[in-house]
Amino acid sequence: MTRPVTHIWRLLKWGRTLAKHGALRGIERDPNTPVPVKRLVRIARFGTSQPLQPRYAEAFRDIGPAAIKLGQSLATRPDLVGEAAAQNLLSLQDDLPPVDFEQIKQAIEASFGRPVDTLFSSIDPDPVGSASIAQVHRAVTTDGVPVAVKVLRPGIREKFARDIATYEWAAAHLEAMGGEALRLRPRLTIANFQRWTNSELDLRREAASASELSESMKAVPGYVIPAIDWDRTNGKVLTIEWVDGIKISNREALVAAGHDLPELARRLVLAFLTQAISGGFFHADMHQGNLFVRADGTIVAIDFGIMGRIDRRARAWLAEILYGLTTGNYRRVAEIHFEAQYVPSYHSVGEFATALRAVGEPMRGKPVSELSVGQMLDGLFAITRDFDMQTQPHLLLLQKTMVMVEGIATQLDPQINMWDVSAPFVRAWIRDELGPESAIADRIKEDTDTLLRIPALIRRLEEQYPPKGGAPDLPPLPDIELILDPKRKLRGNSGSNWPGYLLSGLIGAGTVAAAVILGVIG
Repeated sequence: MTRPVTHIWRLLKWGRTLAKHGALRGIERDPNTPVPVKRLVRIARFGTSQPLQPRYAEAFRDIGPAAIKLGQSLATRPDLVGEAAAQNLLSLQDDLPPVDFEQIKQAIEASFGRPVDTLFSSIDPDPVGSASIAQVHRAVTTDGVPVAVKVLRPGIREKFARDIATYEWAAAHLEAMGGEALRLRPRLTIANFQRWTNSELDLRREAASASELSESMKAVPGYVIPAIDWDRTNGKVLTIEWVDGIKISNREALVAAGHDLPELARRLVLAFLTQAISGGFFHADMHQGNLFVRADGTIVAIDFGIMGRIDRRARAWLAEILYGLTTGNYRRVAEIHFEAQYVPSYHSVGEFATALRAVGEPMRGKPVSELSVGQMLDGLFAITRDFDMQTQPHLLLLQKTMVMVEGIATQLDPQINMWDVSAPFVRAWIRDELGPESAIADRIKEDTDTLLRIPALIRRLEEQYPPKGGAPDLPPLPDIELILDPKRKLRGNSGSNWPGYLLSGLIGAGTVAAAVILGVIG
């Protein structure tokens, strides 16, 4: 177990890096920051020269790989880091200088226990991508199939484990200070961050996620997932179908290739809604570098290390919230927040509905170029403090992905209206999943399942109360008090009769003494 002094040393070192980029100024000035944290901030920035404009993204990049991932997740938490920091962190790119190819080759051979040339006929030593966790090389299998080979950076698991241990230690101490820190639940934030990164650090899980998402999106036209080469995939190496296409961020190339950009934007939004609301399993890292457009206009997604899941009940709430915001039914949106226990019951539903109206009404009917879903989320975060809303960790990935999808859609089509695109889909899902027919079907299924469980319930009752055998019932027997009753012995050992024993002893001793004095006993 890491000693506290080690955690403190790491935090001060990281704080020093943040201070050099001016990234601690907001924490120090925030009135909600606990006093002990402000003291540590002052120590960390002592003697540093800070820029006028904080450079949050650069600071997290300088700290290291785990900090890059943490910074990207914090980009969705303006309630925790502030709006300015969240906006700056959205520009945090997950790219690092590549690892020498010889180390990558050794890592592949060690993971498979066989030479590289038995797996691939060729591998390009220059990576096509080099991120904080892994880097990707183009290759051709021994079967002649072009593929992308993703390999974990050597020692990256140990580095992440060390840094996350300090994040956990710091979050626990911060939350113990109470107040605003307790409401924001930093420990849960780090716990979710650890869960996400653990998934990314096991490439078999990424392969499984890609396979599962591919199955769930088969019926969605114009959106595909590359095939996995399972024979060349393990925990440290992922081999996937090579994607030929234009990066969705390259707007000029897409225009030159004749693609319909508004249609691409609309299809991307609908693909995300299909994953998140219909399937409850979505690609949570849909940034511009992970999306390509093929010559036929098909959108191809890659990099499935971070995936999100939402259960059906939460999806129903989410759909109703989105639809309520698009139609202006703020009362229903407020009621859902209370039903989901996102807002404590001692607050007023009406007051919360009014606060939601203040956030949602300026956005209705306007293109993203004027107002955005990201701004809506910022507005929602702004009212959470007034209504004592705790952070909902299971929705953080969804919020992050919504911001990403909106940014890409806006770049493709600056006039897109996210509400207009989302409303028909959400309305249809609510009708199909929450309408009268669905309610009746769910009730029939639930009641049928209950009826089918009755035989098993009867069998368990018979096991508990078996039928009588062939012998007749025994006659009643009288209660006889036993001299050597074990129960009495146990009661005596409890010490409840010690006064009687003491009195009997004194009487016996007195009798013996009197008999000696009278000469009865020699």
